[in-house]
Amino acid sequence: MLKQHLQFKLSQKLSPQQIQLMKLIQLPTQAFEQRINQELEENPALESGKEEKNSLDDDFSEDYEGESDSESIGAEDINIDDYLSDDEVPDYKTRANNYSPDDDEKSIPYAAGISFNQYLINQLNTVYLNDHEWAIAEFLVGSVDESGYIRRPLADIADDLAFTQNIHCEEADIERVLKIVQELDPPGVAAKTLDECLILQLKRKERTPNIELAINILDKSFEQFTKKHYNKLLQKYDITEDELKEAVSEIEKLNPKPGGSYAGSNKVIEHIVPDFSIKIVDGELELTLNGRNAPELHISNEYSNMLAGYKSAKDKSKSQKDAVMFIKQKLDSAKWFIDAIKQRQQTLYITMNAIMQYQKEYFLSGDERKLRPMILKDIADAIHMDVSTVSRVANSKYVDTPYGTKLIKEYFSESMKNEEGEDVSTREIKSILETVISDEEKKKPLTDDKLAALLKDKGYPIARRTVAKYREQLGIPVARLRKQI
Repeated sequence: MLKQHLQFKLSQKLSPQQIQLMKLIQLPTQAFEQRINQELEENPALESGKEEKNSLDDDFSEDYEGESDSESIGAEDINIDDYLSDDEVPDYKTRANNYSPDDDEKSIPYAAGISFNQYLINQLNTVYLNDHEWAIAEFLVGSVDESGYIRRPLADIADDLAFTQNIHCEEADIERVLKIVQELDPPGVAAKTLDECLILQLKRKERTPNIELAINILDKSFEQFTKKHYNKLLQKYDITEDELKEAVSEIEKLNPKPGGSYAGSNKVIEHIVPDFSIKIVDGELELTLNGRNAPELHISNEYSNMLAGYKSAKDKSKSQKDAVMFIKQKLDSAKWFIDAIKQRQQTLYITMNAIMQYQKEYFLSGDERKLRPMILKDIADAIHMDVSTVSRVANSKYVDTPYGTKLIKEYFSESMKNEEGEDVSTREIKSILETVISDEEKKKPLTDDKLAALLKDKGYPIARRTVAKYREQLGIPVARLRKQI
């Protein structure tokens, strides 16, 4: 027998206003402006610019002073029940939000222009090939990846031509056509390996002794070159250090990813707009929020007049009920949006001000050694907000300082103890490590063990594996790969 029972459960859910606020907080200035423009287009009850007199309600004015005109009519003045029967519920009341809290708005920018493969095909049209060769060449071009390489073995390409194109050919035929494809621009395209790519580029240059030596090194001693066994190369080719240095210099000028140069030209260059500005005025720090984060928005006066008209109407028709539901929904949405923007401004300023005060010594001097260890929780505790809120502010915002424009999250770092027992920022240690490596003798670069010993002498006792981790985070290769002639 089916049993029925009631169960009470207490759960927390974000309100639509909270969801909207969280989404707005994480937006940088440019994306925030786009979001405002989108809302202005979608909601006719929302207008930009300074509010005119006799607006809907002074509660929506810039300063939220709460003073209202006796003739103004707010959304709360309309009793929706006068227009709706008991069993009719406005649609806006049944919807919490059109998006889930984790559903970020996604848009994919498309760059104009032809693809890299089409660029190669266009060049191929200028080369004389018979039908059989053209089919092979077109398939080879289609096999070129975004870096400009053909990664697949020629045997596999021959099998694919047979099964998918019904073209039967030998590997020798493919190799012959491949050499034609490799003559296309950019130099080095359609290479199977890195050394072949670099050799193809060198062969396009004037054959000087340095170029000839560079080709020989890549062709016959590529492994020794990549491992920087320069002494073995000097002995093998019976050359001087200067000759080897010139040959290596020619190789370093080459492009290891020929396809990347073409693909990069279609990418949109993003212009960074600082969200905050910190200046030093009379020895004190002054923080300002970018004015583009504080737009002037208000409720449309036309909607105020419409609401006044509906309130004075004696007959409540079905069309009037629908109109009131629509207006109420748009008014609520506009008010929520304006409230969220005000809260966003306050949250951004409070969070950045706490960060500025926490790192006051650094912002006054610009010395990275004065950066204090700081984690998200430190700021969250200081401003009595959630860690996730601080993360949203720090992750994608920039601040303009007297020492350059910086990403805010770069000021966060963990702490370590120095020999004196003081907490120091890991960023300070990384900065010293970077300086030590830049000053090392390039012919005999320092190993991680030697770097750890040097840091210990400077008062930072850290293990070799920690040095290796910091070095990798800084994008610095191991000692062997830092070696120069």
